Amino acid sequence: MHWIDPESLPETRGKVTRFLLNPHGDIDGFVLGARQIHVPPHLSKQIARHVAPGDALSVRGVKPRGADIVAAVSLTTKAGKTILDEGPHHAGEKHPKPHADRKPMEASGEVMLSLFGPKGELRGALLDDGTSLRMPPHAASALASYLSPGAHVHAWGHGVKNKHGRTIEVDEIAELIDADADAA
Repeated sequence: MHWIDPESLPETRGKVTRFLLNPHGDIDGFVLGARQIHVPPHLSKQIARHVAPGDALSVRGVKPRGADIVAAVSLTTKAGKTILDEGPHHAGEKHPKPHADRKPMEASGEVMLSLFGPKGELRGALLDDGTSLRMPPHAASALASYLSPGAHVHAWGHGVKNKHGRTIEVDEIAELIDADADAA
């Protein structure tokens, strides 16, 4: 059981615009309006079963300093279904982690949203085509200008795509320069 009482936490409401995936293909967040909501991946199956893009949700969670993200402790759907973070499965239970079939991928586009970890650390970006770019915090910190809204980038790495979205663990990233800007 989670040690935080969700009823004591601020509430954020909105409509789910898209899911965010971790490199294993699990849902580890979503975009609610224009804000990133982080959820632990052990809630992925429950979220996939009860939430879809376009659904109205109420989220109670913690907002870290310096990042526009909410680390969710509970979600409540419009139909009244509550999904509560009770923590990961206990050590004695058998729940093997499936290995996603990661393939070489690339993506390019405009950064719509910087992506953060649950403690507010920069971890990547969401592109305008819905692709999540992910990287370790130390790499993301060094490449912050590439991961800021409005930046145009091309990224290469290994990723996973499923019915909930697409994510790439970035090996290389480059800023795209608008050819029209060079001509001006």
